[in-house]
Amino acid sequence: MKNNDMEQELIDLSKKKWGWMSERDINALDALFHEKAVFVHMGGSWGKEQEIEIIKGGGIHYKNADIHEVSVNIIGAAAVLLNRITLLAVVGGNEVTNPFMVTEVYVWESDTWRLASLSFTKLLTA
Repeated sequence: MKNNDMEQELIDLSKKKWGWMSERDINALDALFHEKAVFVHMGGSWGKEQEIEIIKGGGIHYKNADIHEVSVNIIGAAAVLLNRITLLAVVGGNEVTNPFMVTEVYVWESDTWRLASLSFTKLLTA
């Protein structure tokens, strides 16, 4: 597979991930998230199990990610995807909208891309 094809595959996978997060599709997310994945939010950082529980229980409901820009850098068996988004979410019962640069790190393992890291950096401007 050529790099351009892999880049598009990752962009598509990332879009699907936002949909799964919005729909709280725990099974799809469980398959996507690497066992050693880390998640960095404005309120803290944690691993896969806690992220799944937060999504499942509604602690954070990712209602909609409006994606403005996407870039992908493939480095060996890893890929770094940057999404500039406006995220509409419900956090602790409050609906909030924030501009973020989201860093997603994927690793190629057992013939599939697995999400190893998801980090949200709040932007000062949308």
